Amino acid sequence: MDLKFGDIQETALIPLAIKASETMRPNARIRDEKAKEIIDTLGVDVSKYDPFMSHEGVVARTIMYRDTLKRILKKYPDALCINLGCGFDDKFSQVDNGLLTWYDVDLPDQIAVRRKVYEDRERCTMLDGSALDGEWTKDLPKNPMTIVVMEGVLEYFSRDQVKICLNMLCDSFEHGYLLAELHTPFLEKHGSHHDAVKHTNATFGWGTKSGREYLELESRMSLVSERSYNEEMKKYSIRGKLFAIIGKNMNNRLAVFKW
Repeated sequence: MDLKFGDIQETALIPLAIKASETMRPNARIRDEKAKEIIDTLGVDVSKYDPFMSHEGVVARTIMYRDTLKRILKKYPDALCINLGCGFDDKFSQVDNGLLTWYDVDLPDQIAVRRKVYEDRERCTMLDGSALDGEWTKDLPKNPMTIVVMEGVLEYFSRDQVKICLNMLCDSFEHGYLLAELHTPFLEKHGSHHDAVKHTNATFGWGTKSGREYLELESRMSLVSERSYNEEMKKYSIRGKLFAIIGKNMNNRLAVFKW
């Protein structure tokens, strides 16, 4: 694997480091051998990207995205699935049912680095594309149902960029679901204190109190569900339970939209 530390954006190192360290635990709640392989290959200390609360948050969102995807795929088993802004994420292997068609989409420089780690697989293809421009969608096969995953992407977008993205998805696909990670106005204002992101140059974008605020930007969408990561995090530790009480409205959420 011809991968160097500088190849990976720091925000991508956070989930990679966390998934790798969780995979090595005896009673791992999630397993990601590819993340472990990438971190081992880099051969650098990434512990600063793996503080306790971020660790629990990434584990929780991985479980919640996986389970939500599986539920939708039971209804639409041969859907077209798109991991938009995929980074090094490998959701395909978590949810593949043998019928779906999957595309891992990201900006050209990120896909170039991803190709050092992954190869295209049957029904799983890497593709250059932007969340702010739908040109790449013209290359995709037609499907009556599209499921778009955006994990750790929209939280770095401005309100205007979120609108462009939502409009693009509804213009490009006749019917679909969007699984989106949302964050709060508090994090938008105080993101420099985030226990893992503060070690990067990233800044948080538009924060919302409710996914309903997204509907003001794209009237074709409806909000199916919205769940705080606290729901999963509180299952595993006292600190998770406490944060679910103290930080009830501060944690990120998984919102599911439909159009």
